[in-house]
Amino acid sequence: MNSYRIRPISISLSPNTERDDILLAGALLFQLWRWKKGKGTELLEKEFANRVGMRHALSFNSGRSALMAVLHALNFEKGSEVALQAFTCNAVPNPVRWSGLTPLFIDCAKDDYNMDVQDLERKITPRTKAVIVQHTFGIPADMDAIAKICGERNLILIEDCAHALGATYKGKPVGTIGDISFFSFSRDKVISSVYGGMVATNNEAWAERVKEFQERAGYPGLFWIKQQLLHPVLMNTLVLPFYGIFGKYILVLFQSLHLFSKAVHWKEKKGEKPAYFPKRMPNALAVLALQQLKKLERFNQHRKEIAEFYSRELHDTQYSIPDTKYQDGSIFLRYPVRHARAHEIIRKAWKKGILLGDWYTTPIDPHDTKAESCGYVAGSCPIAEELSQETLNLPTHIRISKKDAERIIQFLRAFKM
Repeated sequence: MNSYRIRPISISLSPNTERDDILLAGALLFQLWRWKKGKGTELLEKEFANRVGMRHALSFNSGRSALMAVLHALNFEKGSEVALQAFTCNAVPNPVRWSGLTPLFIDCAKDDYNMDVQDLERKITPRTKAVIVQHTFGIPADMDAIAKICGERNLILIEDCAHALGATYKGKPVGTIGDISFFSFSRDKVISSVYGGMVATNNEAWAERVKEFQERAGYPGLFWIKQQLLHPVLMNTLVLPFYGIFGKYILVLFQSLHLFSKAVHWKEKKGEKPAYFPKRMPNALAVLALQQLKKLERFNQHRKEIAEFYSRELHDTQYSIPDTKYQDGSIFLRYPVRHARAHEIIRKAWKKGILLGDWYTTPIDPHDTKAESCGYVAGSCPIAEELSQETLNLPTHIRISKKDAERIIQFLRAFKM
């Protein structure tokens, strides 16, 4: 049996995890006293603040918790609108709703998958208090235009950098351009600690309110922390090495036995809040994130090189790819490709052991999310709905070799209309 039939080319199954990360997680599993409290959290916050160039960085157990902390700090009147784009995960509108606020969905642009500035201008109302700008796939949004609108309308500009740690916009690091920003360290983000998030700001008063929120949130439970530490160990020893034989069934078994937590809880798909949000970041996961943060430049350089290869090889093919103007400053967490039969391509690729990405198959992902529970109205963002039917994404992470990328290109070129 060919090796690729056993271990797949994957976009999201513990993609950033290297041997040292597996060993570190394995060691932490036997150091219970380090799970909740320790020096790791403080070290991570200091290192992260220095890395992004912000005065304050405060950690949480997820990007969702971080966004809730941001909204708490801003202290908007209940029912106020927060503008955010469609073609996103429910992890953005849900925390807005959990905070007593109303998501205002803005359509996105076809060329960069980010917020459509003209649609933003059209939809802002007197109740709108803030804009969450998402740098989709690590492609920076049009920050000049969005910042101009926010300035004219007296809106707070929040940067969603879940896809974009290390990306730059006109030489400035994303996350430092708006008023306040948040990041995610979940299992398939730029750096990964299975779960994790961060708030960054230069505003002293907001930082103090985020700190109060962090302390009040407390730590997640020991069982939840254990689930996250088990993830890189079991995923890389029992699931991925045997994926094509029985690994995928082991993955389902581990999830059913709650040895793994799912990336998105079933409650979130109904707009409900799981008990482990919001929480502060436990020390054990901070230790994992700190090790990953040291690899950031190497990870992102690799992503850029793989993305450049995809761009070159798919130029003048049946696939629509990002315009070359997005190469500078983009880190391409995933490399997005458009095709009228995207979902069919994804299914056929999976059968060949190439697990291409399906972010996003619906305007509010995952596909089985009850969009109406997030406040989304069908037809309100037609471009996002169109893109969700036409987009597939290619892996760029550190474990994707040039040979893997060549095999993906061969598969895509062989697909017939």
